[in-house]
Amino acid sequence: MNAVKTVFLMTLMMALFLGIGYFLGGNTGLTIALVFSLIMNFGSFWFSDKIVLAMYRAKEVNRETAPKFYDMVERLSRQANLPMPKVYLINDPTPNAFATGRSPNKAAVAATTGILQGLSNDELAGVMAHELAHVKHRDTLISTIAATLVGSISYIAHMAGWIFMFGRNDDDNPGSGIGGLVLLILSPILAMLLQMAISRSREFAADKGGAEITGNPLGLASALSKISRGNQIKPVFHSDPATAHMFIINPLHGGGIAKLFSTHPPTEERIKRLETMAR
Repeated sequence: MNAVKTVFLMTLMMALFLGIGYFLGGNTGLTIALVFSLIMNFGSFWFSDKIVLAMYRAKEVNRETAPKFYDMVERLSRQANLPMPKVYLINDPTPNAFATGRSPNKAAVAATTGILQGLSNDELAGVMAHELAHVKHRDTLISTIAATLVGSISYIAHMAGWIFMFGRNDDDNPGSGIGGLVLLILSPILAMLLQMAISRSREFAADKGGAEITGNPLGLASALSKISRGNQIKPVFHSDPATAHMFIINPLHGGGIAKLFSTHPPTEERIKRLETMAR
C-alpha cells in the first residue's frame, strides 16, 4: 500500500505542476512544468531525506561521538530485524524525533538533543523503536516525498497570491486573478488534508510496532506525554509545516479548530491505546 501511495503522490506532484504550468503559460508553461516536475520527482525520491536532515541541521553521530544513543539504536534495530540506520542528532532543547530514508537499507533516524536529556532510557528506547517501526513499515519514503509535495504546494499557494494581486484578465491569460485566488485558498487545505491522510493512521501503527519491539508500551506512552508538553512550550527550531507530519509529535502546536486538522492523532488517544496494550 505504501508503494501505491508513493506512486500516487509522485503522480499528483506531476499533475499539479503541469496544471499550474498550463494555467500560467499555456503550452510553453506546460513544457517548463513537465521538466520541473520530473526534476522534483527524481529529487524527492533520491534526495528528500537529505534535504529534510539538512533543513534541521542534523549531524550524523557514531559510537565514538554518541556511544550510549548509538548503542541503543543498534540494539533496537537488531530486535526489529532491521539493518542499522544512520543516526543523527539535532541540536535543539525541544524533545522530538523522526525517521527518514527511501528504504530500510537507506534509513536514518534523527533525534533532538533535548530528547536525550529529558527522557529516561525506557522512554528514549520507546521513541526510537517507534521510529524504527516507521522504517519497518516503509513509511519513511512516503512521508519524505509528502514533505516535498506539501512544500511544493505551499510554494504554489505563494505564487498564486502574486497572481491574484497582479494578474490581469486578458485574452492570453483569462481569469488569472480569480484562478490565483482559488489556488491561494485551496492549496493550503489540500496540503493539510494530504498530511492528515498520510500521518494519522501510520502513527498508531508505529506506536504499536515500537511497543512490540521494546516490549514496554508504557515507556513510549510516558515519552509521548513528555514530548507533547515540551513542544507546547517551544516548537523545534526551524520547524516547517511541510515536515511536521514526520515527527513523533507535531513540532508545531495550535489550539481550537487547528486540533481537528492536526497531522497527528490526539496524544491522549495514543497514550490510551498504549496503556491498553500494557494491560
